[in-house]
Amino acid sequence: MKESQHTLGKLILAFFEDYLGGLKDVSPNTIASYSFCIKLLLGFCAEKFEKTHDALAMEDIDEGIVLAFLDHLETVRGNLPQTRNTRLFAIHTFFRFLAAKDITLIDVCNRVCAIQAKKVPHQIQATLTVAEVTAFIAASNPNAGGNTRDYALFYMLHNTGARVSELVDLKLADFRFEAPAHVKLTGKGRKQRYVPLWDDTVTALKAYLENRASSSSSDSLFLNQQKVGITRFGIRHLVRKYQPLAEVICPTLREKTVTPHTFRHATALHLIQSNVDISQVKNWLGHANINTTNLYIDIDMDMKQKALDACNPPDQGPQGATSTWKQPAILEYLIGLGRSA
Repeated sequence: MKESQHTLGKLILAFFEDYLGGLKDVSPNTIASYSFCIKLLLGFCAEKFEKTHDALAMEDIDEGIVLAFLDHLETVRGNLPQTRNTRLFAIHTFFRFLAAKDITLIDVCNRVCAIQAKKVPHQIQATLTVAEVTAFIAASNPNAGGNTRDYALFYMLHNTGARVSELVDLKLADFRFEAPAHVKLTGKGRKQRYVPLWDDTVTALKAYLENRASSSSSDSLFLNQQKVGITRFGIRHLVRKYQPLAEVICPTLREKTVTPHTFRHATALHLIQSNVDISQVKNWLGHANINTTNLYIDIDMDMKQKALDACNPPDQGPQGATSTWKQPAILEYLIGLGRSA
């Protein structure tokens, strides 16, 4: 590869400050995700070539090292193919920027950008029943040994179906408690949406805000023990903390691994089960494509059962034999498959 006219450090700085932060004006969450990916890539290259980070050159990073890095993500770091693809997307964006910035890098950039994402098979998302969500809320109730912040946080997770990044970014100014109460969420691509709040959510939030009124000057809604905005890792810790307590209330949780994102799936499913129009569910969750929302219908065996019952059974045979379409054993088998999925 020809010698680049730019140093690696200057190119990375220009990518984040001039391109992502300036020209593209992407969200802080996107910048954080991309910076984490580039940091992992540089760390992998430094170890591979036995160099310090500041000794790395643009010539050290080509399609071969990127492929080795992607394999490292899966085999050593234990990342799923979805995470590998997310990292690859960030690398593609970086190398497209490099191609425009430095003509001597076009050849290697084309080869890196030709690396294909892995195909990810469609999987039914893990979710929670209403009883299981209620168990988390009950476990975090201040009367049960929890506290007002955690109680309000679990109500918000279920009420809004917010992504954990959206919950972390919530500010006090994003709320309206007067009727009709709602919250403004800022999602991917800085797209904003308004989500209505239940009366119970408003009550839980007000109780929490009364306790934190003079505890911090931060404008973030949920604070950690340092009186600054809670992080996504902090929210994940709370879910892990309360799951054993929730399992006592609802034993079916013992069979599930719950993350903050699981509550988002649960909200989508419960809205659909409540006969909320699918387009409204899409807007509620901030999905860019309604096909994403439609996937939640696959989770709900009750809806499949209703669709099955609405179908006319095949005609009976000449001897009057009963059609297997409506035999209880067939229905039980289908429902059993859904429950085990």
